[in-house]
Amino acid sequence: MKHKLYHQLAERRQLGRKSFAVLIDPDKVDIPQLDKLIALAVNSGVDYFFVGGSLVITNHLDECIQHIKASCDIPVLLFPGSPSQVSRYADALLYLSLISGRNPELLIGQHVLSAPMVKKSGLEIIPTGYMVIDGGAPTTVSYISNATPIPSDKNDIALCTAMAGEMLGMKLIYMDAGSGAKRPISETMIERVSAHIDCPLIIGGGIVNPEKAYLNCKAGADVIVVGNAIEKDPSLIKEMSAAIRQVGVVEGR
Repeated sequence: MKHKLYHQLAERRQLGRKSFAVLIDPDKVDIPQLDKLIALAVNSGVDYFFVGGSLVITNHLDECIQHIKASCDIPVLLFPGSPSQVSRYADALLYLSLISGRNPELLIGQHVLSAPMVKKSGLEIIPTGYMVIDGGAPTTVSYISNATPIPSDKNDIALCTAMAGEMLGMKLIYMDAGSGAKRPISETMIERVSAHIDCPLIIGGGIVNPEKAYLNCKAGADVIVVGNAIEKDPSLIKEMSAAIRQVGVVEGR
């Protein structure tokens, strides 16, 4: 089914079921580390692997994805930092448009260049409105994107940006404070955005403990993405997953 994962994400949002995605940067894991992450993810009921990074400077992307696919049934979604980060071995591609910035290259320019390669990949393509939120510290994504993040206290700007992205046809909205953010996205901003869009809402950046993951889900996040914290302490996977599973149908939806 061509749009299998998108429909799964949309259905889970309608049912109030929350998802947990582990973000893997191919540059930062070797096979033994990857095996440990996969085992923990399988045992903890992780829903998705997101694979990619703002910079991928090795040639391990295909190898990393093939190893995951050979080891478990958890779907792999590409979370690319550039058009070159495409692997036909993944299940789907988050086709990111940086709607929070004003850099035309990341709104449409790089997509024009990558379109033939992406089309030939055979991947499920999920148009994703990507929003960078100020996390209190310079991050790789803000530097690479050359775009000013949305201020962390400007909930209305985030809300209107997400609404515009959805009306322009984005199937997912991904709000990200960036890897290593000192200040994660507030529950207030998540609640405001989630209440005014119908598409699934992904939240990442600066989520370092199960409590924050739980509160983000209660506020309206549909998918929680954790990468940096798990790189430092892989055992967090089990605790994060358990916290996210505690959240049932979001009240008032």
